[in-house]
Amino acid sequence: MKNKGLEQRLSDEILTFLDSRRTLHLSSLDEDGHPYASYAPFALGTECIYVLLSDIAVHGRNLKQNSKAAVLIVEDESQAATIFARIRVNYQVSAQHLQIDSEEYKTGIHQLFKKHGDRIHNLAELSDFNLFKLTPLGGRYVKDFGRAFSIAGNTLTGESIDRLRDGHKPRVSA
Repeated sequence: MKNKGLEQRLSDEILTFLDSRRTLHLSSLDEDGHPYASYAPFALGTECIYVLLSDIAVHGRNLKQNSKAAVLIVEDESQAATIFARIRVNYQVSAQHLQIDSEEYKTGIHQLFKKHGDRIHNLAELSDFNLFKLTPLGGRYVKDFGRAFSIAGNTLTGESIDRLRDGHKPRVSA
């Protein structure tokens, strides 16, 4: 995308949208490489997403075994202008299990606490809960029909945002 002003507006839109959401959908891979869909509360970090997951939960175990995952953060159905084109951001991510004694762990727990309150500190005190940092590897931002954008790079808004122009096409009769 050549228009830096438009790219900055889209970056701001994406961050505002992400900040307005409290949960994400998470697709992780089990030990056989099969996808597993779930959800989790999240908080934003500097160019990353933090999630606090239990070992009891399938997705928590999956991320410890395989760092490849995908997230979807989507507009609430009740707020959508149309159910067929809900605002959403999805990312392919790399998950990193953060060690409890690291500064990044403290930062992630603090971000989650700011977004979700005291429950985070209670959960973080349990030995089966682990903090993961999800780093984007690229993604998409969709804001309506025909208004989809590719997010390239390892940040929440990418190093570049490009409009996808290969839109819907009518079905051809045989």
